[in-house]
Amino acid sequence: MSGERKSRPEKLGAALSAFLSRRGLDARLEPMRVVEEWPRAVGPRIAAVTRAVTIDKEGTLVVEVRTHAWMQELSLLEPELLVAVRAAPGGDRVSRLKWRFGR
Repeated sequence: MSGERKSRPEKLGAALSAFLSRRGLDARLEPMRVVEEWPRAVGPRIAAVTRAVTIDKEGTLVVEVRTHAWMQELSLLEPELLVAVRAAPGGDRVSRLKWRFGR
């Protein structure tokens, strides 16, 4: 069995990232990274009542909000939230936030 590879197993996330990069798909998926970073960007209190859904081609990050009261609160906090989101990985493409009732 001298032809066998003797390398350590690679973590799935690292293998997937390498695969996407080799295929040139990582750049196309980068804007979606901000969706998964949403909870870390906005903190646990806001993350508990919201869920980032998608980002469109114009850079609008669509976020579902659990209640109308929270939607109003988040509208008032939008300038600060936009700064936090833009600082997150993939957030540099976010131009605005769009709130929608959901969950």
